[in-house]
Amino acid sequence: MKPKILIVEDEPAIADNIKFALETEGFETVWHSCGKDVLALLSDEPVDLVVLDIGLPDISGTELCRDIRKHHTVPIVFLTARSQEIDRVVGLEIGADDYIVKPFSPRELAARVRAILRRTQSVSSYASKENLSKAFQVDEDRFQISYFSEKIDLSRYEYKLLCIFINRPGHIFSREHLMDLVWDEPEMSMDRAVDAHIKNIRRKLKEIKPDLDPIQTHRSLGYSLKEDL
Repeated sequence: MKPKILIVEDEPAIADNIKFALETEGFETVWHSCGKDVLALLSDEPVDLVVLDIGLPDISGTELCRDIRKHHTVPIVFLTARSQEIDRVVGLEIGADDYIVKPFSPRELAARVRAILRRTQSVSSYASKENLSKAFQVDEDRFQISYFSEKIDLSRYEYKLLCIFINRPGHIFSREHLMDLVWDEPEMSMDRAVDAHIKNIRRKLKEIKPDLDPIQTHRSLGYSLKEDL
């Protein structure tokens, strides 16, 4: 079955170029020019990845990304005319998996989409193994992790990071190693992005078990998951 890509782009010429590039590479595409129906579509017709323009006529792409992340873990690639580093950082931290600045090469976009899908499958392989930590349960089909049987509301990056920790409790992962495992372009990310996502994970775990802090910080080394959970 061909991977299905949802394109949310209000300019028909750009959408046509994206559709042609992706379909040439073997993807199936669905195009919407507005963002208002995207959440309903994702619930009724799951897709493998969303290519999302930030400058939509009816809703901000960043706002739509936040709304998607409340309900879905589907990978998201932002398209934007903004090239400032802070815009890229904000986009990634609210849940986007990649960030491409217009004008761009449709073939490069297709290559990045394929790379993200490969990495998503790679991270899923962590979750598919028998979980070595008894405190966590991973449902790879739903991209869902439970902590002491209570579901955690995780962003895509948080899910990926926690899967990696769960599979190797006690192993210390450096920030650089985590970026290599989780981010498609680790050289475009920053240490603080890893720190921010782990801070969010810790907060969400403490909401379930206030007396436990399962993720340990190792000064100058990185992070690990406690082995005795």
